[in-house]
Amino acid sequence: MSKNALQPPRGTRDFYPEDFRRREWLFDHFRRIAHRFAFEEVDAPMVEHAELFTRKAGEEIVDQLYHFEIHDRHLALRPEMTPSVARMVIARAGSLRMPARWFTISQNWRYERMTRGRKREHFQWNMDIWGEPEVTAEAELVGSIFALLDALGLARGDVKVRVNSRALLEESLRQGVLADRPEIFEPLCIVIDKIAKVGPDTVIGQLVDPAGGVGLDEASAREVVGMLSARSLDEAAGYVSPDSPALADLRRFFDLLDAYGVRDQVVFDASVVRGLAYYTGIVFEAFDSGATLRSICGGGRYDGLSEKLGGKPLPAVGFGFGDVVIAEFLADKELWPELPRPLDDMVFALGEAERPAAVAIASRLRSQDRRVELVLGSPKLKRAMTDANRAGAARIWLVGPDEVQRGVAKVRDLASGEEHEEPLDA
Repeated sequence: MSKNALQPPRGTRDFYPEDFRRREWLFDHFRRIAHRFAFEEVDAPMVEHAELFTRKAGEEIVDQLYHFEIHDRHLALRPEMTPSVARMVIARAGSLRMPARWFTISQNWRYERMTRGRKREHFQWNMDIWGEPEVTAEAELVGSIFALLDALGLARGDVKVRVNSRALLEESLRQGVLADRPEIFEPLCIVIDKIAKVGPDTVIGQLVDPAGGVGLDEASAREVVGMLSARSLDEAAGYVSPDSPALADLRRFFDLLDAYGVRDQVVFDASVVRGLAYYTGIVFEAFDSGATLRSICGGGRYDGLSEKLGGKPLPAVGFGFGDVVIAEFLADKELWPELPRPLDDMVFALGEAERPAAVAIASRLRSQDRRVELVLGSPKLKRAMTDANRAGAARIWLVGPDEVQRGVAKVRDLASGEEHEEPLDA
């Protein structure tokens, strides 16, 4: 067997016990906040029909699929959870109580270039609201993001959320570059989403490239990129009519954030458009304020996704919050808690003759929902005591021939060193 075969594939991870404890600590926070906001957990297969994810050519995610064909079926590991949840909603759209508030914690796969905070396999907390057209849904989701950041111990100001609206951008371009070609809006968004990564000149070049799917003239491309520099609603308002519905939605959204107590943590940024084609309205991304990492989470409104997948039109909004970036950020802030192995009791038989009594003790303790390790081999007492301390047990139960004869077990509290006896049949 090659050495490579004994390593996890590049971009994936092994989770040893100490890693898994951190992962579960984080997932517990995801679930606690979701439940606090009255969301219900759902799940779906990790493998889906590939066409569920190949909605729009040009999206990076399409080129990053882990996909394969088997028995004349083209399947893919899910790169994101939203289409799977959309498929589930479509299947029961007629019977669901709306708005449906669902969350997932899913493992996703994308074959992409790796950087700090970016792997090819990651877990992601998704929160989605289906059936609510008002921006109250967006405000509720942004409120839940800050509730989670607070619960993780991050200080206000450590993370900022940047907000824009695709609907506002579309309105801004409707009388210009989209006047005769409305169909180029989605591929245009995919290109301009890269501006922070590749810079404005490269984006302009891709917008004017005849083979790129957008095909603007240079003046129009520069106009589009110029709009992305707006950093306030008042500045963005100059590109649309005073009665713009998208502008009104954004103003109401920011007003609602005041009620959640997070308005000062959220800023307007016209360069945020998100890289997936299905977004239709307000979009947002959370970044560490020091800009040392890629986005911590992101999402927005995608009212057209259900219809694109073959269902009836249904308003929807949601976000995805990955585990990799937040893990890096918590490490940078030294906020990971000490997470020792959870172990209540260790039970040790001094000899094989005493093992049945030790098994009975362990079984009784386990029936009380205690975490109990029964020493399986035949180590020396000193070794068993050392192992119990290293394992983090609260106490050790010692069963020797004298104890069995008297019908008791010796119990030592490993923190205080105090000992007492318990009846074997207690």
